[in-house]
Amino acid sequence: MEHPVRFRDDDPLLATVRERALRLPGATEKVSHGRPNFRTTKVFAIYGATVKGDHPSTRWDRSLQVLPDTDERAALLDNERFFEPAYTAASGWVGLDLTIGTPDWTEVDELLDMSFRRTAPARLVAELGTLSSP
Repeated sequence: MEHPVRFRDDDPLLATVRERALRLPGATEKVSHGRPNFRTTKVFAIYGATVKGDHPSTRWDRSLQVLPDTDERAALLDNERFFEPAYTAASGWVGLDLTIGTPDWTEVDELLDMSFRRTAPARLVAELGTLSSP
């Protein structure tokens, strides 16, 4: 069963997340379960999130899921902008609601970097040191 598309390609928040995620070494985008997934050999970020058991919900359609360092997770979840997304939270992922206030794109870059470092092959992580700052 194919999942319905759960994003708008003309969403300006998605455009900014996409540009920032795809600047990481070897990053590609693939739609999975109806959402843009940013990956190398493993997914390091997902645009949008699902409310478990309530699939028609649009509550977190404009959010970003990442896999933070274990010691950072609790502090992130103490902030109202962060939440435990359905399905991925059990593996340590968090979601950032991009619709609360104005997104801090420096923070988004840091979250993408952290998640990338946890999931990407060592050879791609090593390439991060050779990139200039955005």
